[in-house]
Amino acid sequence: MSVEPEETWQERNTRVIAEFRANEGRVGGIFAGAPMVLLRHRGRKSGRELIAPLVCLPHEDDPDVVHVFASAGGAPEHPSWYSNLIAAGAAVVERGVEVFPVAVRELTGAERDRVYGEQVRRYPGFGDYERRTEGVRVIPVLELRRTAEG
Repeated sequence: MSVEPEETWQERNTRVIAEFRANEGRVGGIFAGAPMVLLRHRGRKSGRELIAPLVCLPHEDDPDVVHVFASAGGAPEHPSWYSNLIAAGAAVVERGVEVFPVAVRELTGAERDRVYGEQVRRYPGFGDYERRTEGVRVIPVLELRRTAEG
């Protein structure tokens, strides 16, 4: 009996990015039906352009804002894209077929908790990530706001 090796994070991300771009921002599998963005950013050490496919939470009233969550699947450390965004304060978002620059703002306190709570309500897996990181780290929530700069 042959067993397929498990897909690495890099292989999964490459596949999801290709699927996202080929299907106007829609992907299948575990992300089917979830709102997603591709987050293009520069490595703060390498200077290379990197892309992170992320489930997002569109702002309820402002179409120029989406929220992303540095959950890293419940890992004990923040994902590297989070540190890159905090260092740069800006990134580029692909949402559907749109591509636009964004300013980055980290949410804190009650605002962070409200937005994260809404994400958990919509996608309970984010509650699992929070339980895994309890006592280790608080999962950051970032607001990505479209800017006119490019």
